[in-house]
Amino acid sequence: MQQQYFHALGNGSFHRVAYTDWGEPANAHIVMCVHGLARNSRDFDYLAAALAPACRVVCMDVAGRGESDWLENKSEYTFATYQRDAAAMLARATAPAAASRWFERLKPAAPAQVDWVGTSMGGLIGMFLAAKKNSPIRRLVLNDVGALVPWSALFRMKGYITRGRSFASEAEVETYLRKVCAPFGPLTDGQWRHLARHSARRVKGHYELRYDPAIGEGLHGHIDPEFPIGPDLMRGIDLWNVWSKVQCPMLVLRGERSEVLLPATLAEMKRRKPDLEVAEFPEVGHAPALMSDEQIRVVRKFLRR
Repeated sequence: MQQQYFHALGNGSFHRVAYTDWGEPANAHIVMCVHGLARNSRDFDYLAAALAPACRVVCMDVAGRGESDWLENKSEYTFATYQRDAAAMLARATAPAAASRWFERLKPAAPAQVDWVGTSMGGLIGMFLAAKKNSPIRRLVLNDVGALVPWSALFRMKGYITRGRSFASEAEVETYLRKVCAPFGPLTDGQWRHLARHSARRVKGHYELRYDPAIGEGLHGHIDPEFPIGPDLMRGIDLWNVWSKVQCPMLVLRGERSEVLLPATLAEMKRRKPDLEVAEFPEVGHAPALMSDEQIRVVRKFLRR
């Protein structure tokens, strides 16, 4: 795994976007992994390590999270920004690798095929991009998110975003994560330590979570302009129109106890797209951590077709 960066352009200024890059850079099968609202790219380490022998895996830190820059203009934490950055990430990832030997330069480069694995917010970004004309996304995995996101669930997730909270030690970070991320389901002690290690940074003798507290401000009092206004708006974020435009094969993962992807929503998604593949995991809420052998096996099987 290598930590990489590039500069993306927003409204009037550049910001640095970080990502981890796994596997062979010249591999034409690329899997893009994008995390949830207040998480970061290192959530995918277990999945990426399992996929890397057969694929190149690129895991992006969305602006304001992980190792990516915090935005100066906090109102730009929107899906328009996230899509622009993700499109730039796709362009960078699919650019032909420079050949190191002269005879390799004579061979035509294999066209890249891009699959997308998105958890919660990352799944919505992937859905928006997959719905665009000429989208490069070949297969789409939505991890515990769908065509309708209940307002109650959205505001509950927003409530998990801390406002300048600090921790005395990494152990305190882990205790906090075990509480707020309990819906991830049963994890080993090593997996909780992994999440704690990559969820916070040491700052002047204490630990702070690796995200800009302002990422939740866009959820206060207005709707992201990227969200279409549909007939289900009173119940939640209505993305049925976007859902109808996605043509690629899709796999939806759901935590059995999820309050973000409701059974009725999933049933309607399946009714509208009968070819949709679904996997549900017991003892899990929002969202499956994609760390267990069972969850990784389901994703790997779908992506390697």
